[in-house]
Amino acid sequence: MNEMEKLERARSRFIDSMAQNMNLYGITPSVGRLYGLLYFSEEPMTLDCMKDELGMSKTSMSTSVRQLQELKMVEKVWKKGIRKDLYQSIDDWYETFSDLFSVKWRSGVSVNINSLQKSLEELEELLEDEATSDEVKNEAMVDKEKLLHALEYYDWLNRLIDSIESKEIFNYIPVKQDPK
Repeated sequence: MNEMEKLERARSRFIDSMAQNMNLYGITPSVGRLYGLLYFSEEPMTLDCMKDELGMSKTSMSTSVRQLQELKMVEKVWKKGIRKDLYQSIDDWYETFSDLFSVKWRSGVSVNINSLQKSLEELEELLEDEATSDEVKNEAMVDKEKLLHALEYYDWLNRLIDSIESKEIFNYIPVKQDPK
């Protein structure tokens, strides 16, 4: 195996691993591989170049780039003399994680809080209705306490997300600085 093949193998291993792990954040492996391609590219790339490198359709490539832009992992750049759109990765992983984590978790928390609040309203109706049996009222009270406890957790999670969005989290878990 020559040195260029070793270099490509090392890059490929990392890109595959990263692409699989990005699945935790709802990003498909193909989108993760695209980010990896851009991450290791020293120059911004066009959609056609990315398509050729990854063997994806232009439509799929365009959709993937748009998703990475929305996640603030890729940006469109301009280069004098080139008429096609160029894209490059944003390599501040702390910022990328903060944005990605915040967007995904905030969305999930919001869905869960809305569901909890609707359930709490229904439980309150049962508790206030004189026609509700004692057995159902007792179970509704237990459920209400559980849901109130869950709301406390989601309040904490929202505050954690706030600390990540505001970068306050880095006061508690600082970014390791290069010892130069």
